[in-house]
Amino acid sequence: MKLKESLEKKRFVVTSEVQAPLDESPDQLVKSLELIRGRMDGVTIPEIQIEGIVSDTIKVCELLNENRFDAIYQTTTRDKNRIQLQKDLLRAHNSGVENLLVFTEDYRITGDSLQEMMFFHVDAGKLQSVLQHMREGRTVDGHEIGKATDFVVGSGVESGWGKDVPDLELKEMEALAEIGVGYFLSTPVFDVDQFARFLKQVDTFGIPVIAEVMILRTAGMARFLNRHIKSGMVPEWLIKKLAEAPDKEKASIEIFADTVKGLKDLCQGVHIITIGGEEKLRYYLDAATLR
Repeated sequence: MKLKESLEKKRFVVTSEVQAPLDESPDQLVKSLELIRGRMDGVTIPEIQIEGIVSDTIKVCELLNENRFDAIYQTTTRDKNRIQLQKDLLRAHNSGVENLLVFTEDYRITGDSLQEMMFFHVDAGKLQSVLQHMREGRTVDGHEIGKATDFVVGSGVESGWGKDVPDLELKEMEALAEIGVGYFLSTPVFDVDQFARFLKQVDTFGIPVIAEVMILRTAGMARFLNRHIKSGMVPEWLIKKLAEAPDKEKASIEIFADTVKGLKDLCQGVHIITIGGEEKLRYYLDAATLR
């Protein structure tokens, strides 16, 4: 089932993110995803640029669609003007991409390292301008593009706040709701209770919220996130469990399964960040009884 249909039918959505290959054939990526065929509503491919090497994200999305995986093109808005953003979205649409996920800056994953990211401040005005013109079948400078073009649009929201959610984020969510986003995607959830408090504080305008769940494989990875991404992002008890576990993979799977089970009554799905290791994703899905 495609992402759009799953959202419309209010199913518990399951999506995942994989990196477009930089040094090997995209066919290998498709081969690894065969292990989870039928268990994902969508597979996200983010734009990647590392040391001057740029992945052809849209080409990989096209390949996934050809192999019956519903691709989600993940792009950014901060460093693109309206013309560049429109160019990329038109190319994506012409390649058969139906799903779009937007953030402010690049979300880069390489091995066990993760660079700092921003999820809100998507520049809703810029995005709205481009999408509205494309829905009307024209470019931002008035030229016809043949036919009306639209996407299932998802956008990130920062969900790690404590007692008070900043007015800035609330206004951003309202602006994105007016654009017609199909879902909000949270920042990584490690504390289900805190995520529940966040949902109680915000008005999601009837828009589904999908929780991002990052697979933690080691205590070192968890400490890296706390040190370089956000202090306290991963609770200490989780780090301790991973550090002391005689079987790290078993502990990792248990943490993932417990998190997902706690989210099933709170939101409409999970977006899984594997940070490599897609070949083992099926074990995590099994433990969390996802499809």
